[in-house]
Amino acid sequence: MSTPTSIRDCMHRNPLTISRDAPLVNAIDLLVEFKLTGLTVLDAAGAPCGKITELDCIQAVLNAIYNEGNPEHVLVSQAMTEEMHACSPEETIVEVAQRMIDSHQRRSAVIQGNKLVGQVSSSNILWALMEHSRTRLQR
Repeated sequence: MSTPTSIRDCMHRNPLTISRDAPLVNAIDLLVEFKLTGLTVLDAAGAPCGKITELDCIQAVLNAIYNEGNPEHVLVSQAMTEEMHACSPEETIVEVAQRMIDSHQRRSAVIQGNKLVGQVSSSNILWALMEHSRTRLQR
């Protein structure tokens, strides 16, 4: 196996996503079932338009409960964050690692054109950095 140097080398392909029009409970079910901390949100055309995290979901459920609403009626679009951190598959692991550190983000959507092609997490980056370091030290 070659030493990972680009995001393409360590990203998850075909990550789980959710539609902005989906019920929030569907996002919560995915997060819990697959032990994820967040999902990329797609618009009606399938383009990435934001993210929804565990904390976004907790906040939305609390808001519904405190306002005597029903969390079952909340949509992803009402709880998601439109600001998303993204990178391209060609970026280096070092560039993306530094951005993750600077922004305190644990995941980044991998976008090519206007299409989601993957997801990279801090654990993917950590693995790639360690593989790179091991290979360099073995020379």
